[in-house]
Amino acid sequence: MTQSGKLAQDPVRVERAEWKRQQTKARLQQLLTIVSPVFLLVLWEVMSRTGVMDIRFFPPPTAILHTFWELLVSGAIAEHVGVSLYRIALGFLAGVIPGIIIGLMMGLFTPIRHFVSPLVMALMPIPTLALLPIIIILFGIGDLSKVITIAGSVFFPVVINTAAGVLNIDKIYLDVANNYGASKSQFFFKIALPGALPVMLEGIQMGQAIALLTIVAAEMMGATSGIGYLIWTSYKAFLLQNMFVGLIMISFFGYLFSLLLRGLQKKLLPWR
Repeated sequence: MTQSGKLAQDPVRVERAEWKRQQTKARLQQLLTIVSPVFLLVLWEVMSRTGVMDIRFFPPPTAILHTFWELLVSGAIAEHVGVSLYRIALGFLAGVIPGIIIGLMMGLFTPIRHFVSPLVMALMPIPTLALLPIIIILFGIGDLSKVITIAGSVFFPVVINTAAGVLNIDKIYLDVANNYGASKSQFFFKIALPGALPVMLEGIQMGQAIALLTIVAAEMMGATSGIGYLIWTSYKAFLLQNMFVGLIMISFFGYLFSLLLRGLQKKLLPWR
């Protein structure tokens, strides 16, 4: 009997070979996620050094790295990053928690859904940044106005996705809960919340990306610190290397937060 015939008759070997293929595929995918940004940086460096791109507007990554090190040693970058992360964390939580609660209530209770939906649909198209002048007038240029701006931007994708997640729960689960006399708390925590979780997490993923976009714009318009403030003041002073440091920091944190949320999603939804 040939080696391939023995392998076909041994389910353990078949399973092990399939597992090895899956592991190889996963490693290749991880390698590609690392190779793509490295390739972009190398291409950027070469094009800047060879004059294909104007070095005045696109300084090479090595020069930006040198500037980052200088800002890091001086403590300036740590101060700006710390302030921005503080505002993002508070604003993100202030938008996600009410968004989940109201979204679950909209999905579970029809009267609440009919009452809240028109308000959500009417307010959602208004960019939160368009309200920033009013927010600054009411709450000043301190951290509170930034937190409220981020919370308003994050709230809408979370509440809409959470409500959609509840409404998309298979009716059979609702029938089983009703037939077994599940209490309201059991129905909420055992059916509604787990059932809405996949779509809810997608909304939270969108919310974290919006939070980063919002904090940069909010700190550009009314702030004395933060990554957005660093980007804007560096641009006005034509310190483009400093500006790119701020842009790369935002990109880095966006990627980091996305990885953390995907890891959380794998823990909460291992079957997906």
